[in-house]
Amino acid sequence: MRRNRSSIRAAAAGATAVTALATVLAGPTLGTAGAAEPERLVIDLGTDTGAFHGGASGSLYGVYGDGVPSRNLIEGMGLRTVSTKAQDGPQHPGADALEMLPPFVDSGGKDVYIYMTDIYRGFPYQWPGADGPARLADFQQKISKQVAQVKTMGAYKDHVVYVPFNEPEGNMFGTGEWSYDKVSWLDDPRHFFAAWKDTYRLIKALDPEARIAGPNTSVLYDEIKGFLRYAKAHDVVPDVMTWHELSSPAKVRTSVATYRRWEKEIGVGPLPINVNEYGHNYHLSVPGQVVQWISAIEESKIDADLAYWNIDGNLNDSAVEANKGNGQWWLFHAYAQMSGHTVEVTAPHPNQQYTLQGVATLDEDKKQSRALFGGQGGDADIVFRNIDPALFGTTVRATVQEIPWTGQVGDSAQPLRLSDREVTVGADGSVTLPMTGMNEMSAYQVILSPGGNGGEPAAPSVSWRRTYEAENATYTGKGYSRNGPEGTPSDVGKFATSGAYDVGGLRTGSDGVLAFDVDVPRDGTYDLSVFANSYNLYDLVKEQGPTNVFLRVDGKDPRELRLPLGYKWVVWGHTDTTVELTAGTHRITLAAQDPDLGVTKGDAIIDKIDLALRDEQVTAPAIYEAAYASLSGTRPDYGRPGASGPGTVPLAKGDSATFWVYAPGDGEATVSVDHLGGGRAGLSLNGERLDVPEVGGARKGTDRVRVFLSGGINKITVTGAARELTLDRLLVAPSTGSLKTRVYQAEDGTVTGAARVTDAFTFASNGRAVTDIGDGRANALTFDVVAERPGRHALTISYSNAEQAPATHYNPDPIARHADLSINGGATRRILFPTTFHFNNFWDLTVPVTLKKGANRLTFTAEELPDFDGDTSNQYDQRSPYAPVIDRIGVTPLAAR
Repeated sequence: MRRNRSSIRAAAAGATAVTALATVLAGPTLGTAGAAEPERLVIDLGTDTGAFHGGASGSLYGVYGDGVPSRNLIEGMGLRTVSTKAQDGPQHPGADALEMLPPFVDSGGKDVYIYMTDIYRGFPYQWPGADGPARLADFQQKISKQVAQVKTMGAYKDHVVYVPFNEPEGNMFGTGEWSYDKVSWLDDPRHFFAAWKDTYRLIKALDPEARIAGPNTSVLYDEIKGFLRYAKAHDVVPDVMTWHELSSPAKVRTSVATYRRWEKEIGVGPLPINVNEYGHNYHLSVPGQVVQWISAIEESKIDADLAYWNIDGNLNDSAVEANKGNGQWWLFHAYAQMSGHTVEVTAPHPNQQYTLQGVATLDEDKKQSRALFGGQGGDADIVFRNIDPALFGTTVRATVQEIPWTGQVGDSAQPLRLSDREVTVGADGSVTLPMTGMNEMSAYQVILSPGGNGGEPAAPSVSWRRTYEAENATYTGKGYSRNGPEGTPSDVGKFATSGAYDVGGLRTGSDGVLAFDVDVPRDGTYDLSVFANSYNLYDLVKEQGPTNVFLRVDGKDPRELRLPLGYKWVVWGHTDTTVELTAGTHRITLAAQDPDLGVTKGDAIIDKIDLALRDEQVTAPAIYEAAYASLSGTRPDYGRPGASGPGTVPLAKGDSATFWVYAPGDGEATVSVDHLGGGRAGLSLNGERLDVPEVGGARKGTDRVRVFLSGGINKITVTGAARELTLDRLLVAPSTGSLKTRVYQAEDGTVTGAARVTDAFTFASNGRAVTDIGDGRANALTFDVVAERPGRHALTISYSNAEQAPATHYNPDPIARHADLSINGGATRRILFPTTFHFNNFWDLTVPVTLKKGANRLTFTAEELPDFDGDTSNQYDQRSPYAPVIDRIGVTPLAAR
């Protein structure tokens, strides 16, 4: 729907307000920087294109089970739909529909699409039977069982959509060995149409309220028009129309338009659409690529699920570990924060992939406009037109953020604040924001709100930074390789890589040295990120796990770095450290040998290094504005004097503001709650009400609360408790000293049964850990821990897990092991642990627990999970009987004030 506000358009006359943005981006300016007229992305706030839908936040096989990924990641991403395997299906480990359904729905998810065919192994599906009718009969028996299982799920079943067939033209009703009759339904549709009719009616007979999706083809074939005619004639029209778009954002728009035309011609619908596979390896994890897909999907007002090329349970290369997000996650988080309705966005090259594209919304109730854009490097003007003075006044506040690419397995902090300033709206109702030096792998966000209220603009959260490509560095020694080009627009099956090339040579037995010559503007501390990858199953890597290399600056101050592991080659993460540099030129080297520290074990490839000045802009507390938070029961107020930023939020009793707060690691942080007084409010962390005094009071002030934040994404909610607190913002900074952590080494605990202490994992703290926990409750690890006070505590478990199931696909199929934790002999709690890619690679995972004051006994056990019926078990080693290897645990009070 498009609605022009003629009253706004009629006022368009005179000058356009322009403000320059110093984006301070890494690397040289790219793209159109030298053009006489920069390209323009035009956002028309006067043209309503329909209610914001949020449908691009979908995932195929993205949720493994409760905790992998964390509920914070699911909710904060605004995950709307998930397509996943039938319960107990042998296609892949984890992602069982009825195990991931409750945590998904409880985290705000809408629908789970069950791939009923994934009850079989292989692709094409290996369905048994001597002929087509026998195979179909076996499948329909399994369908009946699946529907019966879903019906036991109570209200959760209302969130289930059944997908009876998946890419039927390529397997079940295709031409291959495992097909119905080796004839594609695209050539002769009789058998598929009959199977669809019978299966549809079977499901509806078992559950009249069931929703059914299809035909779920690999593309929108022309033959689907005939399928619709048949379905209408036999009263078996899908409740949701599904197909896959492993093509381009442009194809999304044209396919949806084509399908909608068919509906009108045939007289069905309009039906909801889910394009339940989209994107390629080259796109996924890259904000500047994925924002182009988001733009097309949101414009089409459909649901869509990111494609599953790699491992399940990581939100299709959005999640890192259990609770961290990469740049792609933060892009979807920004997308999830949109509200109101979308507005018309005119790109400089409409509907053309690998160019600047965007999506934007206007929320009249919140008096905010949000825009996401990216896909092209260099310079461009972002033009907001028809800014309604009744909503925004004559001055707007523009906050500009960058969401950079951080690799598939690279953790990302919150978006970088590039600029925060007030801009006078031109006489024609427009504002132009010139973006300079954009990075084509980044996405960008602009938030507009009313200005002129006296709030001080926030300083940029970044300062000087540069990228240095490995392929441009100097390599000496043997074994050098310049690899690439990796993923490109013409080879989208490969992974994205900065500069398209990377460098190998740092490996076991090498004498290689990779030298980066850098030039920095001033004396100081610099953050150094090494983007690297080691393939976890490669022979040289399997021995040790993380590949170690040696860093020196100007030949001095040697240190050892452990580089990231990945599930395949060219899967990028980053290892971070700091270096002290004086103004001028320096040589930073990564070497496979160091005379003082030793030699490299493993094999690594290097993509680039990022270098950034760590000055007061970077070290200042992170700012989370209440006016930009997720609000319930309230809306921003831009007129209160004394606000520090764009506005405040009034919190009456029961109203809430939720902030998605980043922490670089598990540990203490100080949350400063700035408010203007008027009432009181309580604090919750990750869904748990904190046992601390309420914040607020009669007058303006700041209340500081010490909390234990999990590494990655934390959900902090401020809820009104008495009268009406005027909330201004949160400031969050790491701190120490208030929350005491007690650390317990696993080897000092008590092992029983087959559980044992091992020194096989050199990167465990003290070189020792406990393995073989599980395969029966007798094989256990027990800790006796002490709590100084009763109540909720953070239990941080240092663990490793590299179990992997035999795969029949290109998917690596790692297994998330579990541990059953019992405290003081109470009921067990099941905790899932995602893969760490090697048993000598240890990560931290934090869960909240309740302890009594004084001594507490924590026991870890595990046993293989049965199938849904409780009697049978998986025959393909896809459910592990073991807990992860445990290195140590830490116990910390959850909060204090």
